[in-house]
Amino acid sequence: MSSSPRALEGEARSPVGTDVERALESHRRELIGYCYRMLAAGSEAEDAVQETMVRAWASIDRFEGRSTLRTWLYSIANNVCVDMLRSPQRRARPMEMGPSTATAEVVLGEQLPEHMYVQPISDERVIDLEGDPAEVAAARESIRLAFVAALQHLPPRQRSVLILREVLQWQASEVAELLDTTVASVNSALQRARATLAAMPGEVLDPTVDPEQKALLARYVDAFERYDIQALVGLLRDDVVLSMPPWDGRLLPINVNGTAGFGNYHLVRPGLWEPWAIQVIEVAGGRIVGHHNFLSPELFAEFGLPERIEA
Repeated sequence: MSSSPRALEGEARSPVGTDVERALESHRRELIGYCYRMLAAGSEAEDAVQETMVRAWASIDRFEGRSTLRTWLYSIANNVCVDMLRSPQRRARPMEMGPSTATAEVVLGEQLPEHMYVQPISDERVIDLEGDPAEVAAARESIRLAFVAALQHLPPRQRSVLILREVLQWQASEVAELLDTTVASVNSALQRARATLAAMPGEVLDPTVDPEQKALLARYVDAFERYDIQALVGLLRDDVVLSMPPWDGRLLPINVNGTAGFGNYHLVRPGLWEPWAIQVIEVAGGRIVGHHNFLSPELFAEFGLPERIEA
């Protein structure tokens, strides 16, 4: 997951004489991970990688093998992401995803900036969960909601450099080659990116493999499905961040953004629950510190969740 191009010495420098489609597809998951960190939305990351594959396929005859196929694909993917970031037409804001609501029924706050619209993504779509445990843990840290949101504060070039250097562990010379710039420019961009992120608040979350966290989440599911507000409050830290209040429903566990999560189904009629929200639950110090709800039923299929739950 985090290997630099130089570490992949066994990779062919040209797909000539091989199954080209298989050679390209073998890099799809890691490219989705890169594009997700760049764009902060799984759907946009998928679109970016698909466009990368189309461009690569169209120009494969001109691939001269001066870099590895992997580096070449990253170069294309980076250009696609930068083009998307500069595009005036990006994904719809939450207000554009559903019917209007009378202002008398809601309390409106200040409009949030673009970088706050981070969409969740399944761990399996961007991480080889069967890989080295240390690399899997590091990769999960790099797709946490807070980290991905923080990346969106960086200009595209700094964002690219930080992901390639800090997350993927590429050498400065390799990044310079990919971005067609100098090593000095790469190091300068990395320094500025680090300074920006260091000035932003952050918190180390408990590992999801912690038995105590599993017990905490079991209590959370029990309290949530019984709609026991008092029990729920007892699991939350005083300064918990709630992106939405919890809703009565049923929960199915998922691996999302490197931490615990659930598909939340709400009751539509006796014996039938339908998709409602993707929950991302963040735990630190044995308490829930983040409870984020994404009202995106269309994402349920991406997490392998059923279309409905029937009694």
